[in-house]
Amino acid sequence: MSATIRTAAGSPGSKIVGLGHYRPDRVVTNDDLAQIMDTNDEWIQARVGIAERRFAAADESVASMGAQAGAKALAEAGLQPEQIDTVITATCSLDSPVPHASTQIASLLGIHAPGSFDLNAACAGFCYAIAAADQAVRTGASRNVLVVGSEKLTDWTKRDDRATAIIFADGAGAVVVSAADEPGIGPVVWGCDEDHTQTIRIEGRNGHFIQEGQTVFRWATSAIAPVAIRAAAAAGVALDEIDVLVTHQANLRIIDGIAKKIIREGARQDLKVGRDIVTTGNTSSASIPIALDRMRAAGEVSSGQVVLSVAFGAGLTYASQVFVCP
Repeated sequence: MSATIRTAAGSPGSKIVGLGHYRPDRVVTNDDLAQIMDTNDEWIQARVGIAERRFAAADESVASMGAQAGAKALAEAGLQPEQIDTVITATCSLDSPVPHASTQIASLLGIHAPGSFDLNAACAGFCYAIAAADQAVRTGASRNVLVVGSEKLTDWTKRDDRATAIIFADGAGAVVVSAADEPGIGPVVWGCDEDHTQTIRIEGRNGHFIQEGQTVFRWATSAIAPVAIRAAAAAGVALDEIDVLVTHQANLRIIDGIAKKIIREGARQDLKVGRDIVTTGNTSSASIPIALDRMRAAGEVSSGQVVLSVAFGAGLTYASQVFVCP
């Protein structure tokens, strides 16, 4: 071989420069669900901590909700559509796998000819997508990446199944990841538990979500805090330097269990913890950006603070990284 392959000159680091989210208008309370299944508000809140969730309208889609969130992230970043060179969408709930969501979102936002792909790591998808964007920027493949997590889980949920219908909801979150002189996103720690591939699943093209809730609960409360702690170490950030913990919003008891373990290992007692599950429900790959953006809006989190994110879901997959809040 005589040819020499050259590689693109990348950036020293990347950072998140814009954040936005979208929640559908329709609020569904626990009392609403009690009208169609054997459940009640006390039972739901005791088990998963959810008081209400958002359901998308019939004419809303993964792409349309993703574009709403993406437009807000672009506006905050101060970037025009033509400055975005890559779009990555994390989703596991497309109505049809073709065409993929990223190109549809790019079209809705007027982003011309970007690199465009979806990834499916289920509820861990947002952290995987952030890692992909960070790596694309640092290797020189991209300069400004729109990362979207968007889900319409209600399309894949059996409405009267209280094991899943009380949990899953719809919505989207997005960030813009751009080149930076110094790293604003730490290394990803990711992996999967191949012994539990069928714990959360959809069986067949016309199936619905099936979840072995107790198995997922035991796994998440034991396996996920160490992943987050490893991500902080990989970034060279001490746990007491973490300002905010945002986990995938799966279950309030899981969130609180992870937070307690991280605090016990050295994080501050005043660590801010995202608990958006209570009023948004489980939005899978959209849950971390929605939760963080709503924490900012409530004044709980400020620009420049250090965020530890960790997500987990079907597969079973997991991923975690540290980043600076925009």
